[in-house]
This record gives sequence, structure tokens and C-alpha cells, in this order.
Amino acid sequence: MADRRRVNGPVGPTAPPVYNTAAHKPIAKEKADNSIRKIFLKTGVTPSASGSAYLELEDPKANSPSSTSLKLTCTVHGPRALPRSAPFSPHIILSTHVKYAPFATKQRRGYLRDSSERDLGVHLETALRGAIIADRWPKSGVDIIVTIIEGDQDRNAPENKSDEGWDMMNVLSGCITVASAAIADAGIDCVDTVAGGVAALVARQPNSPPAIVLDPAVSEYHKVFAACCVAYLPTRDEITNIWFKGQLPGADSMLYNRMVERSLVACRNANRVVITALNETVRPGKESA
Repeated sequence: MADRRRVNGPVGPTAPPVYNTAAHKPIAKEKADNSIRKIFLKTGVTPSASGSAYLELEDPKANSPSSTSLKLTCTVHGPRALPRSAPFSPHIILSTHVKYAPFATKQRRGYLRDSSERDLGVHLETALRGAIIADRWPKSGVDIIVTIIEGDQDRNAPENKSDEGWDMMNVLSGCITVASAAIADAGIDCVDTVAGGVAALVARQPNSPPAIVLDPAVSEYHKVFAACCVAYLPTRDEITNIWFKGQLPGADSMLYNRMVERSLVACRNANRVVITALNETVRPGKESA
């Protein structure tokens, strides 16, 4: 009697098919040094939250096995009243929480926040506090939770290659931008939309001179000397937070000013994406210019 639960294999030997993908593989375009990667931003992705947003950076080498990208999601809960036992506050209490998913980076992350995640939360709170009109909600609180689904790292980098944490600059920039869109989606009054931008001093080849680039993908460059992440209010022309990391050659102050100015260019480009996403939320079905 034949076993009907058993799937019988083929009688003779078989060979797996081999596909020649080299002839059909499109050529990836390299990102220009004076432009940022394309950003996908969508609000209202979490119906249970007061406001939410999802951000994803386009991978310049999507067909490369060592490709990197950045995927973030943000949820805003509040404003809501603080407990009766809490002391009176004349302004809103802002609470930011940034957490990597366990599978977001090459090294598996723990379930408790480490020092880098706490640093990202502090910088994010500083960047957003300058944009929110806090005195509109006395004795109230709002929770802003950012989850990093995929970090901006090279997953196929060799084990002996040191990770100096340069990808945290791009992560913070994305956290600021996606949190700004989620806050606007929650209907919280702000003086302006805040956007994040990054500029870095890098060397593309071992013998090439250092150059300032916008929105650097760390895996594309031989060495990163310094990086600057800025949170910027374009309409008010104000900076709410600056995070500078690295060392400039010769301690050149003019070079530092140039890096900040280039970061502002990246902020303005990211702010256009935020405005477009918010316009699409307000006017669904009508494409914004």
C-alpha cells in the first residue's frame, strides 16, 4: 500500500538550474557627492498611534551583495495627561526612545538599550524640543518611539574591519526627519518642520585627498575623517542640534564651517521630502508638485 503522506522524489539524478544574471544585471548608479540619497517617507502607517511615519533611504547599490540601506519607523503617543502624582509642568514633557531591532545591524542587538541608543535618544530629544510649541500642553506628556528596522551598515564587511560608529550619524539624521513627520501627523503644534542632514569629510581611495560629501554611505569610502549631523528648521533658519564627530586635519575652523553649511544643504533637501509627504497626507489622491 502506498504512503499518501510521503512525497516521492524523482527516480533519476537532478541538477539545480543555473541562471546567468550577469548579462541582465542593471548597472547601479553612484550617488553624486553633492546630493543625498532618495528618501521614501510615508505617514499614518500605524493606525493605533496618534501619529506615525516610515522612512527608507534608497540604496545606491541595490544589486550589490554588500548593499546598505536605512529603514526607520516612528510612532507618537500623545499628548496625554500626566499622572496626578506627577509634579506640575507648565510645558509638555517630551520623551524619546530610540531602539535598534535585534536584526538591524551586523551584530545582533540586545533587548535593552545600550549607550549608543541612549545617545541617539538624547540627541533626538534636543533636536525636537526646539520645534515643538511646548507651552500649548501644560502638565502633559508625549512619547516618541523610533525603531531602527535596518541600520546603515555594510553587513558583508570583514570581521577584522573596525566599526567606528559613523553610521550613527545617518541614523540620527533619519530619526530626526521621520520623527518630525510623525509629530506633524499627530497634530502637535510646531514652529516649523525639523529635518536632519549629514555631511562628512571622506577619502574615496587610499591616495585621494579628503573631500566633503553629503549623506555619506560609509561602505562606499575608504576612510571617514569627520562627520557632522545637524537638525535644522528651514523656515526659521535655526539649528536645534549639532553633533560633530571625528578630527579635522590641522584643526581647521573654516573646514568645520563648510561641513556645517553642507549639512544644512542636506537638511533642506530632506525637508522637501517631509513637506511633500505631509501634503500627500492632507490631500490624498492628489499628487503634490
